[in-house]
Amino acid sequence: MTETQRGRVRVEPSAKRVRAYLGGQLAADTVHPTLVWESPHYPTYYLPVADLRAKLEPNGNTRPSPSRGPGTEFDVVADGVIAAGAAVRHLDSPIPELRDLVKLDFQAMTEWFEEDEPIYVHPRDPYTRVDILGSSRHVRVELNGVVLADSHSPRILFETGLPARYYLPLTDLRLDLLTPSDTQTHCPYKGTAEYRSVLLGTEEFRDLVWIYRTPLPESQKIAGMACFYNEKVDIWIDGELQARPHSPFS
Repeated sequence: MTETQRGRVRVEPSAKRVRAYLGGQLAADTVHPTLVWESPHYPTYYLPVADLRAKLEPNGNTRPSPSRGPGTEFDVVADGVIAAGAAVRHLDSPIPELRDLVKLDFQAMTEWFEEDEPIYVHPRDPYTRVDILGSSRHVRVELNGVVLADSHSPRILFETGLPARYYLPLTDLRLDLLTPSDTQTHCPYKGTAEYRSVLLGTEEFRDLVWIYRTPLPESQKIAGMACFYNEKVDIWIDGELQARPHSPFS
């Protein structure tokens, strides 16, 4: 396995078959995708130009990149469906591996597949792991001195680079203190989460609790369980108050 680093960019070939669809039409189909870490947090797919099924039409725009070189922007056209500015090529990149590749904007495509399974949000990082373990540890959650949850049956989710998360049965929560929220978030490892806010008296604490009702297959153990932001509430584990972690969600 080869790996190239230029500044913050890492480039690594993948052995997965990757397909992208636009408006129901196959836009790309390759068994030679490349993972590119444009940021340190997660990768994106760059695909061989030869494996595109859609047309690329230059739109005259460019995207500067100190690490990848100037980017030439294209509209993606598949059977009359146009995704404006949804592709970029770095034809003169200082990273040789990128010169014959194209990046399709992940959100602009209708569907993405790794092999025959759909993926969401962004490609999964092969160096990120999610472990979900059943536990009998005593977890108590409080906010401003009010107990929000008390459980001896948590499932603890360990995800690379993030604090441990404690998923609790709904029957162990003070459901009378939770209010509905329209917020949803999407995770490539867990799926779509719906949120609840906490109401203490007249004060509402927005979106402190989330639930994956129908998580992705690898995260089925947390289906229908609730989790609180460790960063925003007080959590006791076996009677010991945990320090609030610092994370992007603090």
